[in-house]
Amino acid sequence: MSDMAKNLILWLVIAVVLMSVFQSFNGGEQVDRQTSYTQFVKDVRSGSLQEVIIDRGTGNITGTKSSGERFQTTMPMYDEDLINDLLKNDVNVKGVQPEEQSFLASIFISWFPMILLIGVWIFFMRQMQGGGGKGAMSFGKSKARLMSEDQIKTTFADVAGCDEAKEDVTELVDFLRDPSKFQKLGGSIPKGVLMVGPPGTGKTLLAKAVAGEAKVPFFTISGSDFVEMFVGVGASRVRDMFEQAKKAAPCIIFIDEIDAVGRKRGAGMGGGNDEREQTLNQMLVEMDGFGGNEGIIVIAATNRPDVLDPALLRPGRFDRQVEVGLPDIRGREQILKVHMRKVPLGDNVEAALIARGTPGFSGADLANLVNEAALYAARGNKRVVSMAEFDAAKDKIMMGAERKTMVMSEQEKEMTAYHEAGHAIVGRMVPEHDPVYKVSIIPRGRALGVTMYLPEQDRVSHSKELLESMISSLYGGRIAEALIYGADKVTTGASNDIERATDIARKMVTHWGLSEKLGPLLYAEDQNEMYMGGGGSRASSMSDDTAKVIDAEVRLFSDRNYQRAEEILKENIDILHSMKDALMKYETIDAKQIDDLMARQPVREPRDAHDRHEAKPVKEQEPQEPVADENQKTDDSSKKDETNLDDKAE
Repeated sequence: MSDMAKNLILWLVIAVVLMSVFQSFNGGEQVDRQTSYTQFVKDVRSGSLQEVIIDRGTGNITGTKSSGERFQTTMPMYDEDLINDLLKNDVNVKGVQPEEQSFLASIFISWFPMILLIGVWIFFMRQMQGGGGKGAMSFGKSKARLMSEDQIKTTFADVAGCDEAKEDVTELVDFLRDPSKFQKLGGSIPKGVLMVGPPGTGKTLLAKAVAGEAKVPFFTISGSDFVEMFVGVGASRVRDMFEQAKKAAPCIIFIDEIDAVGRKRGAGMGGGNDEREQTLNQMLVEMDGFGGNEGIIVIAATNRPDVLDPALLRPGRFDRQVEVGLPDIRGREQILKVHMRKVPLGDNVEAALIARGTPGFSGADLANLVNEAALYAARGNKRVVSMAEFDAAKDKIMMGAERKTMVMSEQEKEMTAYHEAGHAIVGRMVPEHDPVYKVSIIPRGRALGVTMYLPEQDRVSHSKELLESMISSLYGGRIAEALIYGADKVTTGASNDIERATDIARKMVTHWGLSEKLGPLLYAEDQNEMYMGGGGSRASSMSDDTAKVIDAEVRLFSDRNYQRAEEILKENIDILHSMKDALMKYETIDAKQIDDLMARQPVREPRDAHDRHEAKPVKEQEPQEPVADENQKTDDSSKKDETNLDDKAE
């Protein structure tokens, strides 16, 4: 029954009850005239009354006069002589039995306070359960939402950029379609599949695609929906969820953000959480206990696999982990084509060029990029989305929205131009650095200027030479200000540059073993120790002497690259002035104009936005061996690290 029908029936019942109570309190016929008791006595003595009806329970007197007119009055107190006067004047006297209340009205009146208390209790219980439309006694009922096979329209065609992950889950579809194919050979499908990857990479979408391809029911629930304020409720919900799944088998249970309930037991400050641990224990039993769950596949998603309990990851439970990582350049191109199906595109739109300019973007980021481009086109009253809109949307996402209303003095604009020119020149002169794509002094977000680098290909790892080049280019802005205005006039605009340069230098020493003096050892503290239950091979303590050596090595890397950047800018001071003039004139210059400046040639006029995208086809990457270093995975082509945002607003 739908919620609308339930609400309609409820209001009808309430209306019937109210009408019954109203009628029980407002019975009797309506009279024509209200008469005072004094006038009534006078009419009795004058003999002008024909009939009187007396209700001793309420004191009401109704009757009919000789003229046929009806009247009503109320007796203020019982009058013993009234009956004698009525009989003496030949008035027909009738009495009324005291009217009893209806059974429904009496129950309602006597039980109304209790009903009110029960209603308030139900309301608060529903609030503590988070609503959901279930009754007050449904604490232990599962909150998993069932989607039938007809409701799921997502297929593998809607998932792009994660071909390896799709291959890993394809056999799940085959098993759900034809289990006998595997069972006759003695094989069994994994009971649980754990999808691991950064946010926005398509873990949930891939799970829906599995259900859509297999045409089976799909239960979806969040890990936080199990945990309640009452101990044992979460475990009851797990039992109820698997009971429902058994009735709908073969089916898929998808648990999003499983780390909310699957953390290591007994970890953290002050011991564990009884409710969460009982819920986890029940989940472990349901997935691989004495009871069989044939035909039920549990798919879970998380971006924090390091905090999960080892019992969840053993064979027989989540015995298969599917890595859904950030897409490479080919994957980004495929994802863009999927999202571009719904958008009318201009003739000059090339998904390959957009994919090259969006390193480190996840599937969700690319979907947002296409949506922003469509919004730009709609605001411009255009019928199609061209490359200009995609370029503007990419700049907005990577660098922030333009602050067109911000007023800057000419001196501040000039200093910002020198600052950004310093970044660009050093970035072009140091080895292995990504090419400079665009330089702008238009304020965006918190930054007053932006120097954007566009990698020629996706990077899986970073060399020592590249890292030092990045430090040099980050210091280029501050050095340019010092060279032009003097050390006393340097502004706070390089705060973000200094922070990032120092972070790179410290990681080179403590994480990546690139210091000759300290060697390939890990000196960094593990931020996840509280979830790992202690142990591990990391350095749990550090001596004062070692800390001093680390600081000295970090300072060595910083000073060496600071001096290199300073020498580059001193040797190319004429280019620094020319680039400042170009930025003051055009506010934004692209790679072609930067080439002219570096060659000490006149700067060409800016071209249309779509012309700026004319570039050579992206070279095919040679296959590389996978990087096993866990630290290098965290530095994989992040779009935040490829864009130089100068926080000059501080």
